[in-house]
Amino acid sequence: MIRTILIDDEPLARDVVKYYLKSFPDIEIVAECIDGFEGLKAINQHRPDFIFLDIQMPKINGFEMLELVENPPAVIFTTAFDEFAIKAFEVNAIDYLLKPIEQERFEQAMKKLPAKLKQPEATEELLEAAALSPAQQHRVVVKTNGVIKIIPVEDIHYFEADDDQVKMSTTEGHFQKNKTMSFFEKTLDQEQFIRIHRSYLINLAQVSKIELKEKDSYVVLLKSGIWLPVSKTGYVKLKASLGL
Repeated sequence: MIRTILIDDEPLARDVVKYYLKSFPDIEIVAECIDGFEGLKAINQHRPDFIFLDIQMPKINGFEMLELVENPPAVIFTTAFDEFAIKAFEVNAIDYLLKPIEQERFEQAMKKLPAKLKQPEATEELLEAAALSPAQQHRVVVKTNGVIKIIPVEDIHYFEADDDQVKMSTTEGHFQKNKTMSFFEKTLDQEQFIRIHRSYLINLAQVSKIELKEKDSYVVLLKSGIWLPVSKTGYVKLKASLGL
C-alpha cells in the first residue's frame, strides 16, 4: 500500500480528495489534518509516502510546515494559491491541483505519482523554489524543544554560520535552522539583510556603528551590543547599503 496524509483546513476539500481516492485502492489515507501543526505531527508519526497539502492554512502555511519535516515526503498541492506562484513549484511537486478540484485533473496528477516517488530530492528543491516567493520572505519558522515559533524577519538581529546549520540571533534568543547562509542571503530582502562576512548575515536595521579595528579590518556594533567582524567585501557592501 502507498500511504498518504490529507492536510487541508477545508473539510470539503478533504472530502473531495477522499472521494476521488476511492478509485485508487492501493492508496491508504493514514491521517487527516486541519493545519500545519497537525500535519507535522502526523508526518513524523506515520511517515507517509506522499501527502496532499494545502498551501494557505492558518498558523503556519504548507511550505513552512514542510521546512520543519526531516526528509519531507513527496507532495501534491491542493490549493487556491495563485497560478503565478505555483509555476515556480510545479516542476518539483508531484503536481498541483487548483480548487475546485476536477476528477479528470486529479487522475492526471495520480498518474505522475509512481515516477515522482522515486525522486526524494524533489521536495527539497521545491522548498528552495518556494522560499523565493515574496510570501515566504517576511518570517522564519523554527522548531525548538518541540515548540514551533514564528519569527518576523524584523526581529532577527543576525545569522551566523554554525557547521552545517545556521544560528539566528533574535529578540527572543538564539535558534538553529537547518539551512545554509547562502540560502538566507538569496531568499531574504537584500535591502534589509547584508552578508558582511562569510560567517555573518546582518539585519541593517540593527547596525549601531562601524569601526576600524586595525588596518583594513572593520567591525560592526549591533544595537543588541554584539560586535561582529566585517570582511573587505562585506565592508564595501555595508557602506553601499548604508549610503556611506
